[in-house]
Amino acid sequence: MGRVAKGIGCSVKGCENPSSRSLSMSRVKASHLELAKEGRRVYLCKIHWRELKKLTREERRLERWRWG
Repeated sequence: MGRVAKGIGCSVKGCENPSSRSLSMSRVKASHLELAKEGRRVYLCKIHWRELKKLTREERRLERWRWG
């Protein structure tokens, strides 16, 4: 059982929602999200996950082209 399944909270400062995704710090560093703590993993709730997806859409598209 992982930390998300156990009910760890969102890593964004001021957010108290339960997390739904676990990401590496390198994927989140480029965004404007203010994290409450530093570490290897970042836990995001559904709201912040959607926000991160929208912010990194162009970057992910270019990465797919590069490897495709």
